[in-house]
Amino acid sequence: MRIVAARAGGSYKGLVKPRRAQRPADPAQVLPAIYDALYEAWGPQGWWPGETPFEVMVGAILTQNCAWTNVVKAIASLKRERMLEPRALHEASHERVAELIRPTGYFNVKARRLKSFLAWFMREAGGDEKSLRAIPTPVLRERLLSVNGLGRETADSILLYALGRRIFVIDAYTRRILKRHRVIAGDEPYDDLRAMFEAHMPKRRKLYNEYHGLIVNAGKDHCRPAARCAGCPLARFQHDESL
Repeated sequence: MRIVAARAGGSYKGLVKPRRAQRPADPAQVLPAIYDALYEAWGPQGWWPGETPFEVMVGAILTQNCAWTNVVKAIASLKRERMLEPRALHEASHERVAELIRPTGYFNVKARRLKSFLAWFMREAGGDEKSLRAIPTPVLRERLLSVNGLGRETADSILLYALGRRIFVIDAYTRRILKRHRVIAGDEPYDDLRAMFEAHMPKRRKLYNEYHGLIVNAGKDHCRPAARCAGCPLARFQHDESL
């Protein structure tokens, strides 16, 4: 799934400057161009990993401040104990849930968040995500944000990856990549960044899904706090490695 960005002479006009940029990048040009470069280099990411929508919901909560490899361990523990099911997890004790998700760190905090989410999910949908289909996305988002411990990134991850809504997810990788490539200052409100992506990219759920997965890959392997530009598909774009 490729997006054709504005180009001149076969290259991204005004974007390919390996030295420090003299002016901010235009998001209308650079956001599609970044997507194209990452997708051409890496192809589909298959993100979010999860066998069911409910597993994706649980993973979105557990991955807060945690490496995904540790979330995988916690998910495996829940499956092994037949606990990765809405009612079973809702009825389990806090202590039991905390022990099973221990690999994710902050396990007592995350157990409380999971229990709060499960109480909401059982009350709102009876543990069946299909019951949420009729709720408009803005309304459903506000209801998710009312759950104790669910922030915007987690709520939007649930909406996009588990519930199939057209909403873009902003994470720390997104901020770092866009700041380093001079698209943003870095301190913009979450919803302003989300709106920027949704304004300048085609409004397709699958595209939003893929773009966020590609950003995660770029941030994990290359656009780290200390930039690793060698081999990065975005190395040819204007950027500042010191940011």
